[in-house]
Amino acid sequence: MATLLVSHPASTRHEAPRGHPERVERILAVERALADPAFDKLVRREAPKATSLDLERCHTAAYIARLHALSPHDDEGLVALDPDTSMSTGTLEAALRGVGGALLAVDEVMAGHVDNAFVATRPPGHHAEPSTAMGFCFFNQAAIAARHAQARHGVGRVAIMDFDVHHGNGTQAIFWSDPSVLYASTHEMPLYPGTGGRDETGEAGTIVNAPLRAGDDGAAFRAAMETLVLPRLRSFSPDLLIVSAGFDAHRLDPLANLNLVEADFAWATERLAEVAEATAGGRLVAVLEGGYDLEALAGSVARHVGALMAAGA
Repeated sequence: MATLLVSHPASTRHEAPRGHPERVERILAVERALADPAFDKLVRREAPKATSLDLERCHTAAYIARLHALSPHDDEGLVALDPDTSMSTGTLEAALRGVGGALLAVDEVMAGHVDNAFVATRPPGHHAEPSTAMGFCFFNQAAIAARHAQARHGVGRVAIMDFDVHHGNGTQAIFWSDPSVLYASTHEMPLYPGTGGRDETGEAGTIVNAPLRAGDDGAAFRAAMETLVLPRLRSFSPDLLIVSAGFDAHRLDPLANLNLVEADFAWATERLAEVAEATAGGRLVAVLEGGYDLEALAGSVARHVGALMAAGA
């Protein structure tokens, strides 16, 4: 079978303030990398819009209505929700298609049409809490995708592995008391948003945090994966694995202080694909989160998607 790539031009219409790291050029760098002939065998689909019903699996109706009400018109410029997170005229559609793309990826993987999938959209999502936008994020596409898999496809256990350098506080909050979803994260600590300590394990013991320290390199990251994350994923035995694929732990990234390189992301993807193969028939959906150095982002995404393609070959 094959690997699915989901994207949409709306990702280029979410604008941020001048100088903001979560900028349009991020997705353009990803698109250029995946236009290489090495990726000609990808199955490419455009992301549909998510519905309010989809969003309400993880976000409150009042919050969804508030974002719709705040969405600016053409002559209104940007609307700041917090110092880091702003809406432009194109933000709402981009965020809705990011979620819709993740749901499409789940549908295609669960139907057996593809082995795995990568959703290349922006803005990211893992900081978004049930009623709060923050950290460049509006809707938590990884979390909504997990709930969609359970509601639409009858999936029992879903695992979400997040290797973005910033802890996914939103995903953790959504699944804090849910024994059917395992959330595992490697991240730099202390760093925004300040959550993600080893002692944060959730009411059901299904939160696994493996914090790293400033200056840690690929060896420390791989050790955390091998000693903490991968054993818990295997023992949880998910029916679907979702990856919050952020690439800002790269040594060149301006927003953090870890020293990973492209080969580390490829290695992690290979190990996660092995878990998915062993427990979930290979079913894996990855969604783009952070990554703010354009060269590092492009190279890391290329290695990540290449590893997904190899896993499905």
